[in-house]
Amino acid sequence: MQLVIVESPAKAKTIEKYLGKDYRVLASYGHVRDLPAKDGSVHPDDGFAMEWETYADKSRQLKAIADEAKKADRLILATDPDREGEAISWHVQEVLAKKKVLPKEVERVTFNAITKPAILAAMKAPRELDTDLIDAYRARRALDYLVGFTLSPVLWRKLPGAKSAGRVQSVALRLIVEREREIEGFTAQEYWSVIAQMEQDGQPFDARLVKLDGKKLDRLSLGDQGSAFAAKEAVEAARLSVVSVETKPATRNPPPPFTTSTLQQEAARKLGFSASHTMRIAQSLYEDGAITYMRTDGVQMDGSAIDAARGAIANRYDGSYVPDKPRQYQTKAKNAQEAHEAIRPTDFSKDRAGSGDHGRLYDLIWKRALASQMASARLERTAVELEDGTGRLGLRATGQVVLFPGYLALYEEGRDDAGDEDSRRLPLLRDGDAPAKKGVTAEQHFTQPPPRFSEASLVKRLEELGIGRPSTYASIIQVLKDRAYVRVEKNRFFAEESGRLLTAFLERFFEKYVGYDFTAGLEEELDDVSGGRAEWQAVLEAFWRDFKPRTAEVMEQQPSAITAELDKFLEAYLFPAKADGGDPRLCPNCGEGRLALRGGKFGAFVACSNYPECKYTRRFGQPGGEGAEDAGPEGLGKDPETGLEVERKSGRFGPYIQLGDGKDAKRASIPKDLPGGGELTLEWALKLLSLPRVIGNHPETGEPIEAAIGRYGPYLKHAGKYARLQTTADVFETGMNAAVVKLAEAAAGRPARGAAREPLRVLGAHPRTEAEIKLMEGRYGPYVTDGTTNATLPKTVAPEALTLEEAAQLIDARAAAAPAKKGRKAPAKKAAAKKPAAAKDAPAKKAPVKKAAAKKAPAKKAAAKQED
Repeated sequence: MQLVIVESPAKAKTIEKYLGKDYRVLASYGHVRDLPAKDGSVHPDDGFAMEWETYADKSRQLKAIADEAKKADRLILATDPDREGEAISWHVQEVLAKKKVLPKEVERVTFNAITKPAILAAMKAPRELDTDLIDAYRARRALDYLVGFTLSPVLWRKLPGAKSAGRVQSVALRLIVEREREIEGFTAQEYWSVIAQMEQDGQPFDARLVKLDGKKLDRLSLGDQGSAFAAKEAVEAARLSVVSVETKPATRNPPPPFTTSTLQQEAARKLGFSASHTMRIAQSLYEDGAITYMRTDGVQMDGSAIDAARGAIANRYDGSYVPDKPRQYQTKAKNAQEAHEAIRPTDFSKDRAGSGDHGRLYDLIWKRALASQMASARLERTAVELEDGTGRLGLRATGQVVLFPGYLALYEEGRDDAGDEDSRRLPLLRDGDAPAKKGVTAEQHFTQPPPRFSEASLVKRLEELGIGRPSTYASIIQVLKDRAYVRVEKNRFFAEESGRLLTAFLERFFEKYVGYDFTAGLEEELDDVSGGRAEWQAVLEAFWRDFKPRTAEVMEQQPSAITAELDKFLEAYLFPAKADGGDPRLCPNCGEGRLALRGGKFGAFVACSNYPECKYTRRFGQPGGEGAEDAGPEGLGKDPETGLEVERKSGRFGPYIQLGDGKDAKRASIPKDLPGGGELTLEWALKLLSLPRVIGNHPETGEPIEAAIGRYGPYLKHAGKYARLQTTADVFETGMNAAVVKLAEAAAGRPARGAAREPLRVLGAHPRTEAEIKLMEGRYGPYVTDGTTNATLPKTVAPEALTLEEAAQLIDARAAAAPAKKGRKAPAKKAAAKKPAAAKDAPAKKAPVKKAAAKKAPAKKAAAKQED
């Protein structure tokens, strides 16, 4: 018997069907082990030796693989054809060797598509594991681990509110922050355009003023309304005729088939997909055998695929759409990694595969790949010059005509920015023609700052700079979102204040390591490792030699010294010059103190130097960058019972009210739906501070019913059970009868454990099992679930800051721990010891959930684990 290992169960099932009875195909479900998320997993002083740990949720699957390996004559490692696939095969081999069940004959095969011909051909051409690719994987994993676990503790101690930094993630964040600075520093300039609406033979067209008083106009020549209106009057009074018609033939060649990067870009532009969603769908299409492998820098297609594409074109169109020679493409990507085919359909005769998003993405891939082998489009570009009789006033009209569509009949590449006027159609015009003038308009414009990055343009820029690798862009972008360093509005990235502060810290204290050239150069060195041109430990040693002392040096500095340096570094941003020439650092509250950046428990903020006499603060690091004009604490009045001041303040999670000072101060969040028009008065502030409100004792149990406002809104509480209230007003107006009814309805209608309910957030696919992970609101607080296993969030992990990897680790830990906690049957303990990963029924056992999740409190350190 021959044992074949792949990553996915879907692949395993298909491949076993192709190979026949003599083969047993099992899935590893992705990576089977990793560096433990704790300090000391990599030993720089011992040749960067690594301590690998098997994932808790993979124990069951590894046992199944080991059991089959005992019976196998031959082990065939058939994971994905890239660096990660090579690493998974290596890990599986190492685990089996450690268990002493590794078959004598071990071979590696790769295939670019899950089709029967591709699988059978791969089985006839086995090879050994590629040690260079494995070394490259180890180098990247160790490097990202060392950066995360060395730099993140510095951030936690020296930059309050910072969550983590990563080797590539921080450089991508810097791109977004720098674009934000460019936009803020941009000064718009006014300009005007004068357009004449013309018509010839019933066909309208526009002509733009390009010459006035014998002088050529550029875009900014007409800089005010007066000059624009004078020019408009001159055009209105002029008799215009055609003085030249210049027609030039043009050719547009089709773009190459998709790479990972260009697929992410085009799916973002045309389908509105995020990079992570695109990769999930593409993975599914690949495993279904519909497309070739989707992690690639290559733009070339196999010869047989080119022939199939040309045949499909001939069947769909006439012979003129098939070029005389097949098209050959070469990658232009910087640091292109392991060469594979471009992303293409496995069968060009199939123009559809899947439904929904799967169908839409397949359609995009199919059209792009087929168009890449089609004939070029032939165009005719026309420029028409019109002048008045003196020749001192001139207008130009441009347009183009498609003479032969070629590949444009099937596919046209999307663009991040709108097209230009060259694409307009023009009527047939000849020298001497005097087209009718239907009107003249003068339009005001302003120069625009550079656009914020979209996912497509950010991926494109990262690739241009040689930063990261296409297969990692999705995870890089997701980390930035999960850490709340950026937000996305209308498909554009906005830098949050926390992201700006982190970038400033890294630029000031770790400038070299967020440098574009340095990061790209390090990528080249890592690629040299995968190509066998460099030794992986030497690359790590060169990096660690400088990086470790630098982090130690920063760690020795006092937080106040760090904050003072950042205050200087960010002065232009935090304290911009005032229009009246006043001191931008002068406290607007007391008029005497000076404002400066300060660090606090919940992050950085701006405060007055006269504290505690002056309590003026201004938020820094709030989502959306709100609060730049915050006037500090607002006094609402005094509590008539205690005589203490009631103040409205702004904190880490938004506005709140406070009664008194120090440890004994009472605080309450300010809900968005305050009755009475939403205005916060002293009366409403005191009501909010008085919560929870006791409505009375339940007529059946005699226990109190309370109304309050919690993290997820207003609610009722009775005997450990809850019911939702709709509005803040309900908290103060709901009576006993209504409360009893609502609690009864909530108890009767509560979804069973694991039943469908609206998630607080969908985090994404589990990186090892690919099950969708959701953040849910539970009876005992927020928890994460993959549909099989539920894991309560530890108190040390904030729901809004939870990342996909942290959630996955909590689920893995819960799945591993749950069986050992079974208590209904005596034999259960023994069974749990035998199969520690068999935790599919875990959600039904409530008792161990909190304990198992609490054990994983250090999971927050997983923030330091970083992207490939």
